[in-house]
Amino acid sequence: MGDWEPMVRMPLRVRYHECDPQGIVFHANYLAYVDMASFELCAALFGSHAAMLERGVDLVVAEAGLRYLAPCRFDDELVVSLGVERVGTTSMVIGIRIHRGEQLVAEGANRYVWVRTVDYRPAPPPEDARELLLRAQPS
Repeated sequence: MGDWEPMVRMPLRVRYHECDPQGIVFHANYLAYVDMASFELCAALFGSHAAMLERGVDLVVAEAGLRYLAPCRFDDELVVSLGVERVGTTSMVIGIRIHRGEQLVAEGANRYVWVRTVDYRPAPPPEDARELLLRAQPS
């Protein structure tokens, strides 16, 4: 899914309670992992999520999609990688790859919309963040 390079890589270890009765990570937890990594992306752009909010903008998920390629289990060590697929005026598509070692176990993309913190209406991102995202977008 795309030829983007990761902007962030977040390691994690699967916790027991994240698995279903089959012993496999419950599918919705992969999106929770992506959400955790999205805060790392905010840190890469602004220093922290709080610093982003202080600039008057926030990010909301408008669309989420993952393709599951291999099951993960308790105590697996994963790395969630996020990279820029496309930058729009008030939105962006962030590519997702989740690896266990060298094995790609899930991939997909989320579409995020930039919003103003005062009314949560769509707004362009700060120009410095937009420039970083544009540089990371595949040509």
